[in-house]
Amino acid sequence: MSNPGYIVIEGPIGVGKTTLARKLAESFDSELMLEGAAENPFMAKFYENPRSAALPTQLFFLLQRARQMQELRQGDMFNPVRVADFLMEKDRLFAELTLDRDELTLYEQVYEQLTFDVPVPDLVIYLQAPVETLLERIENRGIQHERLIEASYLQRLSDSYIEFFHHYNDAPLLIVNARDIDFANNANDYQQLLQRVRDNRSGRHYFNPTPQLI
Repeated sequence: MSNPGYIVIEGPIGVGKTTLARKLAESFDSELMLEGAAENPFMAKFYENPRSAALPTQLFFLLQRARQMQELRQGDMFNPVRVADFLMEKDRLFAELTLDRDELTLYEQVYEQLTFDVPVPDLVIYLQAPVETLLERIENRGIQHERLIEASYLQRLSDSYIEFFHHYNDAPLLIVNARDIDFANNANDYQQLLQRVRDNRSGRHYFNPTPQLI
């Protein structure tokens, strides 16, 4: 079976999207597109005071992601595989979670103008993990403003992802239980998932890694 040409990894904060995206890009020797959270000048303000900084934070991400999608459309179409750690449609998920009604109306007007011809992935990998796992990973990676993230916000975000992907059918979907997976340091976990990616097929599928027998 041929490799998927455009792979997207998604999931809530701290689940391991970027780690997996980097690993897959290395395996396929492919172009890598990462959402630049560190480039967003409103992020620290958002975690300190979500209500006051939600709209500029969201609009910055929307413009950034729309620009990346434009570059993807205009890029080298002969590149066999491209990997991203974000799905364009998830931008609205965060907006609905953080913006008030008037802000969301404004955001949606901008969103519709920027995303009318977004490329559809050949495979979406949705990473799931409990909130306790997400909080632990956020703490371990040591980004100062992320330590302000509350468990209640992560729970709402995780629930929104579950709802979103329950109805998602635009592309083949691989749902991964990432609670006990260490893609960065456990070669067995990663190789099992890599094989599932290479065997991708239409529809919705689930992946739970099996422990390596010694």
